Amino acid sequence: MEARLYNKLENNLVKCFLCSHHCKIADGKRGICGVRENRGGMLYTLIYGKVVAQHIDPIEKKPFFHFQPGSRSYSIATVGCNFRCLHCQNFEISQMPKDQKRIIGEDVSPEEILHEAIGTGCQSISYTYTEPTIFFEFAYDCMKLAKGKGLKNTFVTNGFMTKECLNEMKGLLDGANVDVKAFTEDFYKRVCGARLAPVLESIEYMRQLGIWIEITTLIIPTQNDSEDELRQIAKWIYKTDKSIPWHISAFYPTYKMMNIPRTPRETIDRAREIGLEEGLRYVYTGNVPGDPGESTYCYNCKKLIIERYGFNVRKNLTKESKCPYCRTEIDGVGV
Repeated sequence: MEARLYNKLENNLVKCFLCSHHCKIADGKRGICGVRENRGGMLYTLIYGKVVAQHIDPIEKKPFFHFQPGSRSYSIATVGCNFRCLHCQNFEISQMPKDQKRIIGEDVSPEEILHEAIGTGCQSISYTYTEPTIFFEFAYDCMKLAKGKGLKNTFVTNGFMTKECLNEMKGLLDGANVDVKAFTEDFYKRVCGARLAPVLESIEYMRQLGIWIEITTLIIPTQNDSEDELRQIAKWIYKTDKSIPWHISAFYPTYKMMNIPRTPRETIDRAREIGLEEGLRYVYTGNVPGDPGESTYCYNCKKLIIERYGFNVRKNLTKESKCPYCRTEIDGVGV
């Protein structure tokens, strides 16, 4: 299928503006994502409808803790990614077009995705596992159908899409969990093959468009785990919107970072303390089941209002999105 969001240039070159790499692609070549190819001066997506993963997940797995908590989300992905994170947990599919020079997936239509989502009782469709921006055309068609049937749409994303891409999804995309992987350009260049600034700009712009935002930071020992860097992230979130939930997750060795140890529990707990010290309303711990930081507390009276264990909601005491004890409004969508 012909791709969207690109310009034709001289000599059969094309310039893609789907993401912030803004790839200039020669005839017969592909962009950094490995799934958009120039054929005779026209850009094509090679993954439309080629679904490599379909699952029914708790929305908390994304993670979203303030977006229809306790609900299920129909989750889909294709192969490919516009980052090359050395610690990618789904590298087998995200890096397949580059590492293995292969594109696989089951041919599925947007109508079939919607049918499955509704038939399994899901309240939303999540575009996740790999980077959903790179399968934008397919996600867009699914989102339009989902909206027409009252389902929500969420992205789990690195946030590297352009404003033009976000404008196309205005009114269709309801929520996004965005990775803020670190707070230095050096980390983004060295570990991800990308840049930090466009990610922060995307988060700010998504908020302007009315998209509910949650942020995730995977803390990697010796890479992005200093108190100073964590505090910088917390300060930036506070300045942007103190009601944005911040998820702090523990790293475990994978892909090209097998030599780095797991994140110590005390680092995760300290990061949560830093977020709360900086005035964030909601700071959560991830990959440490049973930690008190998995649950939601009213930021006003500090009482437990949503109890979680792992991805399961054990108890939700909110009433009409308000704390049952002090009636403070709890931020989110369908909380």
